[in-house]
Amino acid sequence: MNRITRRSVLAGTAGSIGALAAPGIVRAATVKELTFFYPVTVSAPMAQIIDGYCQQYAKESGVTVKASYAGTYPDALSKAITAIRGGNGPQFSVLLTSDIHTVQALDLVVPLEDIGLDAADRKWLDGFWPAFMFNTKVGGKTWSVPFQRSTEIMLYNKEAFAKAGLDPDHYPTDWKAQGEAARKLTNRTGSPQTWGVQLAADITSGHWTFGALTAGNDVNLMNDAGTEVFFDVPKSVATLEYWVDLSKTYNATPPGVTYWSTLVTNFLRGDTAIICTSSGNLSAVTAGAKFAFDAALPAGNPTPGTVVGGGNVYIFKHASKEEQKAALAFARWLTAPERAADWSIRTGYVAVTRDAFDTKTMQDYIAKHPVAGRPKSFLPSARGELSTFEDARIQTLLENHIAAALSGKATPAAALQAAQAEATAILRRYKNM
Repeated sequence: MNRITRRSVLAGTAGSIGALAAPGIVRAATVKELTFFYPVTVSAPMAQIIDGYCQQYAKESGVTVKASYAGTYPDALSKAITAIRGGNGPQFSVLLTSDIHTVQALDLVVPLEDIGLDAADRKWLDGFWPAFMFNTKVGGKTWSVPFQRSTEIMLYNKEAFAKAGLDPDHYPTDWKAQGEAARKLTNRTGSPQTWGVQLAADITSGHWTFGALTAGNDVNLMNDAGTEVFFDVPKSVATLEYWVDLSKTYNATPPGVTYWSTLVTNFLRGDTAIICTSSGNLSAVTAGAKFAFDAALPAGNPTPGTVVGGGNVYIFKHASKEEQKAALAFARWLTAPERAADWSIRTGYVAVTRDAFDTKTMQDYIAKHPVAGRPKSFLPSARGELSTFEDARIQTLLENHIAAALSGKATPAAALQAAQAEATAILRRYKNM
């Protein structure tokens, strides 16, 4: 999950559809080398792991895969567009799953079915967790391969729960209970001072947090086509009212906007007892926590829910047919059960296939670190991340209005009505695509 604004990426891609639809680069029919862009995010030694995988793949297949580390997710997309325009773009990249409609509008990627899928390929695709196919399949086609996937979770300090008289083995499942627990966990007068709960609302993370909260209130924030949003429906408004109430009514979270980059640090220091964060941070928290902790679904109204996110492998349309097939072969290799398990253990991302959890490697790790197995059980309650055409623009405007509500500059209803009007105006042009 990327943590900086993607506004600059959309500005760079505006009007570029024609440029990206240019004929593909002529390359050798026999593929011996591939290049892909990879965004380095979350607290893990990603580059070293990816390099190791590429070296192993070269030994097994004879195909050299060169990873170019592009920084953030928006950096990866922006750099890929620039490179493709220049005639030397990568054949594939890891990009945000929520970018699916945007890259389709840019005519940037090719669906896997157009590359060619045999029976073994289709069986492989059926092995991914259904939740990870949200933001992956659109219009009956598969536009990317699940790879570094996460889900939003609540991490909570079990020792703080016990000290506050709460059951450390049972996280609250409904909004009111979660608010009351957070109130009990808050100490703003004694020492050390602690907040009960913190949720990020800054640019590029606020929409994800809101998506997790609305999932627990039985709301989808968009339609499958990515052409309509549901920001101002009563249940969405009620969700934002609850978020505001965590500060205004329960006095359990800081007023205003909390930043994603502070959450893990605050949790590990004991500055907050509960954080809403990515499962992709589990490895860092496991390594750094000096106290017992656990993971849970965000509480719901009344049923807990959450949202999936992270990045998928997208294969670019400009690549030759042979290169597309070679990139797909690498994606299959990359998501094989043992590697999916290894990737999950070393990074904290959720292993994307069901078979990965059946490997001895994963079973042994979960036996030692039971929290690592929690996100798998959360997936049936998950929904897709907010994903529309011009997704970064839509996400950012929603985040700006959420911030206004959290800061007391607008009521939740007024904030979401304004967000709905702005998003509807932007998406109107895509209705008949």
